[in-house]
Amino acid sequence: MLHSLQRVRSGLSPAIASMRWMSRSSTTIAIAHPSSRNASSSSSSLSTGMVLPATSAATGAIAKTRAQSLPALLSSSSAVTLPHRRYSNDVANTHVVRLRFQSVRSVLVEGNAGDHVVVSGWVRSVRAQKSVSFAELSDGSTLKSIQIVLKPGQEKDIATGACIKVTGKLVASPGQGQALEIDASEIVVLGTSDQTDYPLQKKRHTNEFLRDIAHLRARTNSGGAILRVRNALTMAIHRHFQDKDFLNVNTPIITSSDCEGAGSLFRLETSPAAAVGADAAAASQPPAPHESFFGHPAYLTCSGQLHAEAVASGMSRVYVLGPTFRAENSHTKRHMAEFYMLEAEQFFIDQMDELLDLTSDCVKDLTATIVSKCSDDLAHFQRHVDSNLLERLHNTIEQPFARLTYTEAVEILEERRTMFKVDPKWGVDLNSDHERFLCEQYCKRPVFITDYPAAIKPFYMRRNMDNKTVAAMDLLVPGIGELVGGSLREERASVLMQIMRSHQMLPQMQWYLDLRRYGTAPHGGFGMGFERLMMYLTGTENVRDTIPFPRTAGQCRY
Repeated sequence: MLHSLQRVRSGLSPAIASMRWMSRSSTTIAIAHPSSRNASSSSSSLSTGMVLPATSAATGAIAKTRAQSLPALLSSSSAVTLPHRRYSNDVANTHVVRLRFQSVRSVLVEGNAGDHVVVSGWVRSVRAQKSVSFAELSDGSTLKSIQIVLKPGQEKDIATGACIKVTGKLVASPGQGQALEIDASEIVVLGTSDQTDYPLQKKRHTNEFLRDIAHLRARTNSGGAILRVRNALTMAIHRHFQDKDFLNVNTPIITSSDCEGAGSLFRLETSPAAAVGADAAAASQPPAPHESFFGHPAYLTCSGQLHAEAVASGMSRVYVLGPTFRAENSHTKRHMAEFYMLEAEQFFIDQMDELLDLTSDCVKDLTATIVSKCSDDLAHFQRHVDSNLLERLHNTIEQPFARLTYTEAVEILEERRTMFKVDPKWGVDLNSDHERFLCEQYCKRPVFITDYPAAIKPFYMRRNMDNKTVAAMDLLVPGIGELVGGSLREERASVLMQIMRSHQMLPQMQWYLDLRRYGTAPHGGFGMGFERLMMYLTGTENVRDTIPFPRTAGQCRY
């Protein structure tokens, strides 16, 4: 039963995301629910149960294609039937999902001159003339805005930042760079915008300025583009791993273990109850471990890997996409206190090349998907952020990744030690200058570094035959440095027990050792920083600009 629940949980995240994507359509979709009388015909009912607005044949064709993906979500005999009322006829036994407004994207892509449309969004700018005025409207669905032609009087209360609902007809636009515009017949101001201090105007703002108004960043071109790429990347991750028979699992955010062994964890404590006088002073003190909420110290997770390994020991292939936390007092452009991690674990692999192939295939596939699905947004980043972005991404897709051992990498760096502020040395971790030299100047492409010294890597990595190095790997990419870290995991119970005892990890983590005592097998996995991948895919220089509300040392405003 537990296996069945895991498979259902794994299917929910991508299914929910797919339904969100379909809801962006401007069509009205009628969903016929299966019942005991007509379950056999439910699939055909779903694929044909459509109610289309009177717009265009192109709109209908696209809507039908999207609707036809619904049966796949419900075709399994074990699928959970959507709740519905019982009616006396099959037509009534249908839920109609009415999408009230069309997105700007759907109007620009699917609309034709003469179509009547209703769109809502935020005003980017207003240009007033004697006989006519124009407003530029955006709703976040696309990088592009749509121009609204306003009749005299309609521009009242419309200002930059205002939220409006526009009803009108699509007409051919005489302006350059736009094929269609909306001739407005009705304007409803949903929310006015105070022009005395509205901070966003039609000009380029610095990233530093926008970080100070993070609650409004989504209304800017770059902020919206980042969010659309994040959404597409999330969808691509689920599709990639689902297609390879990996299960999506949710690992705990509250944990009692330090996966990385670095000690940079956020410790959890309950807030003291309201108290006065001497009781207030006593309540402000941290509780003793045996008095804490869980009865022992607990932390925000820094990685879901150990728990993912536990699930993979029964499910073979799993992946996790979730938040992680590091209490590192770091102010670099690559680090945050809260970020998202993609982690994958696969059993029955015992060769480093298998793990490297799994990782490179993932990075290449995700990159290709973003290049294909986010062309407008990537073109924006190419123009305004990184002029070499698209060339680098295409090279990532087309070229094989280089492979070096840690020892080979150190030898290469030692031959050029005068180039670096910190001398490279065997037994010491590579710093960011070393990493970027190897991938940007020496290999000129992404490069795997493998077989690191055991002393600088976590306890769970498999010891190599030399007993000095471990079967670990890092993927270094141009512009970023380390993007992915992974390893073959130590599956030998006797070896792992010795290591965990030397780190004084027993008996607290006996459960992890038990995984090697009860049906162990070779396995491996990797972790990839979601925001670092976002930096690589968009050319963004600072990781704080790849997430809506960044959390860093000294910064937790929202």
